[in-house]
Amino acid sequence: MTRYADFYRRSIDQPDAFWAEQAQLIDWHKPFDRVCNNDNPPFAHWFEGGQTNLCHNAVDRHLKDRARQPALICVSTETGLEKTYSFAELHAEVQRMAASLRTLGVQKGDRVLIYMPMVAEAAFAMLACARLGAIHCVVFGGFASGSLASRIDDATPKVIVSADAGSRGGKVVPYKPLLDEAIRLSSHKPAAVLLTDRQLAPMDLVAGRDQLWNDLRAQHMDASVPCEWLDSTAISYTIYTSGTTGKPKGVQRDTGGYAVALAASMKHIFDCRAGETYFSTSDIGWVVGHSYIIYGPLIAGMATLMYEGLPTRGLDLQPDGGIWWRLVEKYKVTAMFSAPTAVRVLKKQDPALLTQYDLSSLRALYLAGEPLDEPTARWISEGLKVPIIDNYWQTESGWPILTIANGVEKKDSRFGSPGIPMYGYKVKLLHESTGEELTQPNEKGVVVLEGPTPPGFMQTVWRDDERFVNTYWKSVPGKMVYSTFDWGIRDEDGYYFILGRTDDVINVAGHRLGTREIEESISGHSGVAEVAVVGVADALKGQVAMAFVVPKDSSVLQDSAGALKLEGEIMKCVDQDLGALARPSRVRFVSVLPKTRSGKMLRRAIQAVCEGRDAGDLTTMDDPAALQQIRDLMNTG
Repeated sequence: MTRYADFYRRSIDQPDAFWAEQAQLIDWHKPFDRVCNNDNPPFAHWFEGGQTNLCHNAVDRHLKDRARQPALICVSTETGLEKTYSFAELHAEVQRMAASLRTLGVQKGDRVLIYMPMVAEAAFAMLACARLGAIHCVVFGGFASGSLASRIDDATPKVIVSADAGSRGGKVVPYKPLLDEAIRLSSHKPAAVLLTDRQLAPMDLVAGRDQLWNDLRAQHMDASVPCEWLDSTAISYTIYTSGTTGKPKGVQRDTGGYAVALAASMKHIFDCRAGETYFSTSDIGWVVGHSYIIYGPLIAGMATLMYEGLPTRGLDLQPDGGIWWRLVEKYKVTAMFSAPTAVRVLKKQDPALLTQYDLSSLRALYLAGEPLDEPTARWISEGLKVPIIDNYWQTESGWPILTIANGVEKKDSRFGSPGIPMYGYKVKLLHESTGEELTQPNEKGVVVLEGPTPPGFMQTVWRDDERFVNTYWKSVPGKMVYSTFDWGIRDEDGYYFILGRTDDVINVAGHRLGTREIEESISGHSGVAEVAVVGVADALKGQVAMAFVVPKDSSVLQDSAGALKLEGEIMKCVDQDLGALARPSRVRFVSVLPKTRSGKMLRRAIQAVCEGRDAGDLTTMDDPAALQQIRDLMNTG
């Protein structure tokens, strides 16, 4: 078997030969002339001269050998729906959607904004856009009208695809009123709105603009819409980075490079094979949903499981902490992709649920989205008895930067580490001030990438090349390198550990401390289920660390003596691990921490509440009561 070290080295030393080989994993309508054009760094152009299509590679090319094989498995524990589409059925639905969009005036190069819950029609819309050569922009369902309006103005879509409503934990979230208000607020007005009616909430249709998907679909049941062959460097989609302030920052992705990157990652990283089933618990509003719910698994000829709902609710709409494992058993899932936050939610369920189902098909659980703490990793590893493989990447990268490539060479994961650099990525640690490369083990620096970035990486910021260069490539003095804006260290074996955002640094009396390091220390206490640490302004020290902890024993929340005792023990842990300087000024206990519905911790919102500031746009927040708990604690001192 190939040694990964050799595989990686070839990708760095002979990139053209390496990526030309990976390019054979997809279909090309026209072969490429040049593997990588890096004549104008940092703008890398991959597979110039080639023509291909994402939808062809995800759907059409599989019809010959696996037309009847499951392609898209839709499960909603919000509505009790469970439906499987074969590749042939998916092909037909995508053509109906493409024909409907074409009827509404969508052509190659036009933008289509998709504001949808996790339903099959959202997948049809994404693939139909790719088929037509239109650029899709998926906005997370449930975004507030103001946030949605800013994205409408930036993307200037010809058509918006949406639905009457989504649902979360049995609570209906009407989308149509939010969308109507967003269009009212936006300067750009779409020509048409295409709506899926799930019968969850009433809709007022705007005459001449709003169209129902079922009506248009009925007109195009026998539609035949050929794939539009696109230049490899043509834009496939834009997606807005989470946490953006001010003008939205649209990450722009190409077509050919992205298809090759995903095909290669399914083989080399996720060790997947055609005919198997892939289950990502993310949302299409985030990049994981693009890469590993829609395009990646389908390009690989796999069935992809698209899930709407909580991990604690069953198809009978009753509480069920084993629903994900039930689905793994039923659909013989071989690779599963989730987030550390979701695992922490499951950690509160009956541990017997992990042994109740036949999980023998599952080869690995992959986690990403935020750093994976060791206690959580160890708990799920011992429960599932399969490798737990963390991975680190960004909206901008499109696929993992750091992980383990088990499809090349089996390697052990290391608790607390997302892994080692993936092929094509020249990962370095640089000193934040001098730009000097750090080469010794356990030296803390900024994680950066040297160009050219590999296929699948962002091309630029949509309509703003200058912002792309200034934001990402000019943050390290005297060097043109891509900054991840994350702190990291590397151990003696080359495994990286991510310590938190460079902008999540606490400056305590002139000493710089990473919030992630303090969180790691606190999470090591046996009484801690979850923790978030933020820096709060302090008149004396500049900033102090404030910790918010979800205790494993909820009785602590009503027991002031027990809370005081646990707080003292946590302080002692931090003292021993990091020193007294890193000790939080307070440890406050809450029943739940504020997160987005995709599972990301809202640390900046926590910080804003602690400092008495406006917490900003919280429309993607999972549980509004979580932030109110913190507000109440701060008000009571």
